Amino acid sequence: TNTPRIGDILQKLAPFLKMYGEYVKNFDNAMELVKTWTERSPQFKFIIQDIQKEKVCGNLTLQHHMLEPVQRIPRYEMLLKDYLRKLPQDSLDWKDAEKSLEIISTAASHSNSAIRKMENLKKLLEIYEMLGEEEDIVNPSNELIKEGQILKLAARNTSAQERYLFL
Repeated sequence: TNTPRIGDILQKLAPFLKMYGEYVKNFDNAMELVKTWTERSPQFKFIIQDIQKEKVCGNLTLQHHMLEPVQRIPRYEMLLKDYLRKLPQDSLDWKDAEKSLEIISTAASHSNSAIRKMENLKKLLEIYEMLGEEEDIVNPSNELIKEGQILKLAARNTSAQERYLFL
């Protein structure tokens, strides 16, 4: 009560927030699985609905609860920025809070990077399926840079042929 601080605590716990990147990477797939099984299995649907009625769930759906971790890091980052704006710069907590914000911002960046990587892999999978699954392009090291219509000019004459390019 004499010297209220939060920066030092967050600084110690912030490195653990990087694990949310893995959760975020699998979030869309997990949501799709819940949707699929809710549609396919009346028993699964009933169990989920029964659990959601419990007081501890706060009248929120499973999907709402699954979304909480995805929103957590950006929320921490926003709250910490607001805290620093209102905290006097000569406060004992200033340096720790600033360092915590740096670590949490890194975790948020890591989480966003994981989302982008998963979106890229999904797009590569779509292209792979579209191309008849002949050339295996789905690889975490591959990245879709650009795609679109191009005109191929023939070397012998000036005719142009339309093509669709994936770079």
